[in-house]
Amino acid sequence: MECVSAAISICFLLVLYIQRGLLSKADIRVDFEMLFYNYISKAVYNRATLTMGLFESVTSKNISENAIILPRASFPPRGWNSYDSFCWTISEEEFLQSAKIISQRLHVHGYEYVVVDYLWYRRKVPGAYTDSLGFDVIDEWGRMIPDPGRWPSSKGGTGFKEVADKVHSMGLKFGIHVMRGISTQAVNANTPILDTRKGGTYQEYGKVWRAKDIAIPERACAWMPHGFMSVNTKLRAGRAFLRSLYEQYASWGVDFVKHDCVFGDDLDLSEITYVSEILSELDRPIVYSLSPGTSATPAMAKEVSGLVNMYRITGDDWDTWGDVTAHFDVTRDFSKANMIGAQGLMGNSWPDLDMLPLGWLTDPGSNEGPHRYSRLNLDEQKTQFPFITSSKKMNIHDQDLMRQMRGSKRDTPTSYTYLISLTGCTESRAVGWSIESLNQDVERICWKRNLGDKHQAPFCVHKREIRVAIEGTMSQEDYRGKHHLVAANRMKFCLDASPKRKLTSKEFKRGTFSPCKREANQMWELNPNGTLVNSYSSLCATVDSAKVIIKFKLAFHAAETYSRGVRSWIAKGRKGEVYVAFFNLNEQKTVISAKTSDLARVLPGRDYNSCKCTEVWSKRDIRVRQGSFSIHICTHPSRRRLLPPTTEAHPVVVFSGLHLLLSSCITRILGESKTGDRPDASKP
Repeated sequence: MECVSAAISICFLLVLYIQRGLLSKADIRVDFEMLFYNYISKAVYNRATLTMGLFESVTSKNISENAIILPRASFPPRGWNSYDSFCWTISEEEFLQSAKIISQRLHVHGYEYVVVDYLWYRRKVPGAYTDSLGFDVIDEWGRMIPDPGRWPSSKGGTGFKEVADKVHSMGLKFGIHVMRGISTQAVNANTPILDTRKGGTYQEYGKVWRAKDIAIPERACAWMPHGFMSVNTKLRAGRAFLRSLYEQYASWGVDFVKHDCVFGDDLDLSEITYVSEILSELDRPIVYSLSPGTSATPAMAKEVSGLVNMYRITGDDWDTWGDVTAHFDVTRDFSKANMIGAQGLMGNSWPDLDMLPLGWLTDPGSNEGPHRYSRLNLDEQKTQFPFITSSKKMNIHDQDLMRQMRGSKRDTPTSYTYLISLTGCTESRAVGWSIESLNQDVERICWKRNLGDKHQAPFCVHKREIRVAIEGTMSQEDYRGKHHLVAANRMKFCLDASPKRKLTSKEFKRGTFSPCKREANQMWELNPNGTLVNSYSSLCATVDSAKVIIKFKLAFHAAETYSRGVRSWIAKGRKGEVYVAFFNLNEQKTVISAKTSDLARVLPGRDYNSCKCTEVWSKRDIRVRQGSFSIHICTHPSRRRLLPPTTEAHPVVVFSGLHLLLSSCITRILGESKTGDRPDASKP
């Protein structure tokens, strides 16, 4: 059963390859056989988690001085990342075993990168965990180096050089995960800064510069506060430290860097900008990726897309249905904004929907390796693929393409609540804050724009001055005009901007209150234009009013329920065929119909009324009547309150051409071709 499920679910990968011109029709059989082996191999189950939205390189060999430098990330990069299966505990042996499998089975089909995710420098000893302090291995310059207990080839100060060499000998490329700024451990040790241009310690104005001189403790990573903090890039010494990091990575043979806690809610545009500058100057081409993606918007992405090659647009994606449905809105928004395949760092840049959590996995924040199978059932895995494997030819639409034929909904008791989120300060939706005085001593800041109901009270927080000088590098001038924002009924609790733990795609935890501290995450400044900017990320707060639905005597917060409605996925294949996927996110079985005129509006240039529509699994023809076609789609099993989950296999529709597409109980995929020929059932 596992083998059959795996074989079905990987069909989307083949569709993606053909869309991008990476496979011809003759390649389909060998691709299918190879990917099928990848899934049924016990070694892959134990060692690998497929990563799709983000890996494609320029060449599999090291670039020499005389080589032609090709654009970076010309296509969405593809490869494997250790996080979902190993969290931070992976060893050198386990990593190289995984790389060998990728090399033998997937490299020929476009998989190029193998990436060590975070905390490769943390000693795996009792007491060590994801946010522990004092367990990291650093060199005399405060730079992270691999834990020799897990990475024995790094002994003697060689870092990842030997591992990278072995990966390169397999024809692959080597990547690592890094965090923002400088480690707390290096700051506590006050290590000197290396001057890579002159050699020795960095000196300026007759002073030897050290970690405490460049660190910004107030800007510690919100979800790893004991781990890392920002570096002051306004200081030449701060820039020298960052330069020493990335020059060291290049000397190890690193081809890919995943830079974490610098994007989304944790945006650090100054560090991203300078790291991009460093990478553009290196002799070695390194693909530059940003993470995480909570609160990421197209406007925010446009600020960084030209500086990088990839950037996350979701939180961490784990094996839950809620994480899958969280993709629908964000993929639509970025597709409409034409952000897919935009100009990037010495090449292209791509939105990143995180990894596919398939196969044998661990748990978030765990100290264990792979110990359980993915909780996503077959239908859920098949639904997730179209979004993770988005290509630049894909369009994602809401209900404007669809026509729903359903009964009317019964009225449900509702009330309103507030959803606080972050956005770029240049976006119009960031404007809406104003200040008002309650008395001579008390002022409050309120959001009064776009409330859900004219009778709804505005969202307000009380303003409190930061009266105590902040220890560290933040000067009196740096926090002048900034305030704590406190809850009206809990004056010792301040509004946080960014979440204090890593979020998954489905979660919405921003805008929480916690005990007041002198940290940038709780510092806010009201601008004259009505924006409220946070000192940690330089992002602005915005407020949405959402309904709280009272049902079955339980309150479901709007941000914590699944997405609703009907969605569509539309793509054009290499041969000119058109693919349409329908997604039913409603609570009941839904009949969905689409007009051929709507298809022509999205992908013009053909007469869709003369095309033939076929469902893949049943090979059943779908008739186009009077310029429209319809199909029944049931709902997700978790929606069926009184019925047991179904295991019934549901057919898929394709418009001739390539027919290796799939559907599920919640998904239908349609395709068309001008020939009207039925798909060849003899092909896989």
